[in-house]
Amino acid sequence: MNLKRVLNKEVISADLKGETKEEIIDSLVALLFNAGKVKDAAKVKQCILERESKMTTGMEAGIAIPHGKTDAVDELVGCIGIKKGGVDFKALDGKPSNIFVMTVSPLNKTGPHVQFLAEISRLLREESQRARLLEAESSEEIFSIFCG
Repeated sequence: MNLKRVLNKEVISADLKGETKEEIIDSLVALLFNAGKVKDAAKVKQCILERESKMTTGMEAGIAIPHGKTDAVDELVGCIGIKKGGVDFKALDGKPSNIFVMTVSPLNKTGPHVQFLAEISRLLREESQRARLLEAESSEEIFSIFCG
């Protein structure tokens, strides 16, 4: 999958605001809403929180990938945020999360969502890539790390 079809500098934050899991989700949803990628921010937040209530999307190595499905989007949308210092996202390894990749899909589509997550996971597997993301000071730098 070409990440440039989903990501742009408007949906990336090198300085994500929030000190709690819910505040981080609010900031990520705001990125998508302010970029005109979602029709209803409240619906998007609700679908993300419902998914989180079933099982955390806090992975390991500082990565969290909150995601959900809703009719508030017509196609797969995504955003990226970096939170220096991290936030307790109930990660599987018990450590704070500081790299956040949110994706929201339409209710009736599965393929693009899986492809997007596979590509993101491939990029974040490398410790050097994660370190570059945490050192990035702008959305432009983060975009170039993900999209070349």
